[in-house]
Amino acid sequence: MAFLKPSTTSTSLQVIAREPFHIHYEGLAQVVSASNEVGPFDVLPGHADFFSVLVPCEVIIDKGSGEPVKFDIHNGIIAVRDDQVMLFVNM
Repeated sequence: MAFLKPSTTSTSLQVIAREPFHIHYEGLAQVVSASNEVGPFDVLPGHADFFSVLVPCEVIIDKGSGEPVKFDIHNGIIAVRDDQVMLFVNM
């Protein structure tokens, strides 16, 4: 199932992943992977606006080069809008 906007020219996502006293990542990425109650999902450039509650999982932020950023969470929320991804975790 694809959740892509009909016309998009962006090739990256602007991502911030934080918890109350720590920033896991802030910058550009190609893919953000996490899980909600439905199951695992990926956010890619052009993804439709999206908001979800996250379940315990490993979040993976693929920057497109180098090692991906990976961290475990026990809860959180994700908001996606206009190729901006905001993750607030371990609250």
